[in-house]
Amino acid sequence: MLKVQENTTAAAYLPGAARPADSTGSTRAEAPGTSPTTTGWRRRYVTGMRAVDALAVALALMGTHLIRFQLENAGLDLGPLSVPYWIVGTALALVWWGFLELRGARDVRLIGYGLEETRQVVSATLVLFGALAIVSFAFAIPTARSYVLIALPLGLGLLIGGRFVLRDALAKERAAGESLSRTLLVGRLAGVTELHQSLCRHPMAGFDTAAVYAPTTKRQLPPELRRVELPPNALPAGEAPSVDGIVATCRRHGIETVIVSQNVPLSTKEIRHLSWQLADARIRLVMETGLTDIAGPRIHMQQVAGLPLIHVATPKLSRGRALTKRAMDILLSSLALLVLSPVLLALAGIVRAHDKGPALFAQERVGQDGRRFRMLKFRSMRTDAEQVLKELRERNEGAGLLFKMKDDPRVTGPGKWMRRYSLDELPQFLNVLKGDMSLVGPRPPLPQEVEQYEDYVHRRMRVKPGITGLWQVSGRSNLDWEQSVRLDLYYVENWSPVEDMLILGRTLKAVVDKEGAY
Repeated sequence: MLKVQENTTAAAYLPGAARPADSTGSTRAEAPGTSPTTTGWRRRYVTGMRAVDALAVALALMGTHLIRFQLENAGLDLGPLSVPYWIVGTALALVWWGFLELRGARDVRLIGYGLEETRQVVSATLVLFGALAIVSFAFAIPTARSYVLIALPLGLGLLIGGRFVLRDALAKERAAGESLSRTLLVGRLAGVTELHQSLCRHPMAGFDTAAVYAPTTKRQLPPELRRVELPPNALPAGEAPSVDGIVATCRRHGIETVIVSQNVPLSTKEIRHLSWQLADARIRLVMETGLTDIAGPRIHMQQVAGLPLIHVATPKLSRGRALTKRAMDILLSSLALLVLSPVLLALAGIVRAHDKGPALFAQERVGQDGRRFRMLKFRSMRTDAEQVLKELRERNEGAGLLFKMKDDPRVTGPGKWMRRYSLDELPQFLNVLKGDMSLVGPRPPLPQEVEQYEDYVHRRMRVKPGITGLWQVSGRSNLDWEQSVRLDLYYVENWSPVEDMLILGRTLKAVVDKEGAY
């Protein structure tokens, strides 16, 4: 158990390993930013982003040149001067690579945050190509439009793919306890404990709680903040909550990031002075707002009377955004049905040949705003599955209102491997094309489930249900009911086209990994 000085006003608690002692027996202080596992990995990762981006734009422009001009020695006609397109491509690649840097697409704060990182990359690329289009039109430069039309999607795909590979490698390192930022949590004990628990649940965020600075309390520390026993002189004693005390704790424990909880016992003046001292020491400062399950695009900062006020936009799916989502659904579901038609026919034949029953199973589900529809699936159960269900209710292994069994006796032989790879859900592309469902959205519930919903859970039906969603890519049947609802409500209130594309990409990985599928 940690040594807590009960006669002091404030104390710092260190949940990690104790610092090695020097010859005098005191604990050596580690200067901020000197840990090879912290600033070193950050510089290495940013360098990796630059290298991956350079490779992506180079391959995109080289591929575009070969696709558009094959081996022809084409050039951009500028009147008396003709510039070969390989020079144009090289110049565009350099500008593209540099513009990503200027727009902050390689900012340290984006490390590990796939959605925001992708949004920045896409935004910077679209702004650049939009500017090129305006310049070409304004100065009547006869740029080959097909050249740009090929380079844009090809380059974006390679950029996003390269960043994904980097993040995947980073996730594995962080899961192993590497490439983390030594972090000090500041606030009252209850607040920093909750904050620490949240950070532990999301290691990809990259914050490793190295110490906690909180007012001393006679309450016993939570188990997660009592991991080791420290020598009695390892912590500051007799310090009131102060800026100097926080900065001294940072120096003592080699802190790189300070996270201040919403209930911190500091005045606005003290927080301002803290930000100055941390900036001078090159330590990052992060403020917790207390806002949960709200995505970045809904949060806007505005200076009012010298105070930074946070505005939270009301969640709504505007007509334009709804049309964008519907257009994506029609385009991608039509393409999926066309490409997968041989697979659909083969699966239908396998299901019918197994027990001579119908290939498709239509079940009533509840859609957007409570409208009911018939959801299609390949039949993966016996034809009397609904009758047998009453006998199996007591063996339910699902989350909350959901009935699930890992070894459901109603599932047929073909149904087991179809479910394992989610092949039984392929006919739902027809529901998407019809308009009852979307490609991405909350799980479509059964009417009897909706009847048992608490009032707030009905908010998940403000959008169309989806074939896949955050529930699908975050553990599926391994999640409990509260986690499933929370993910659905987060999606409903923070929908964006970019997030839909990321969820579709993560769905492919979840299906291949068979995570939570039964």
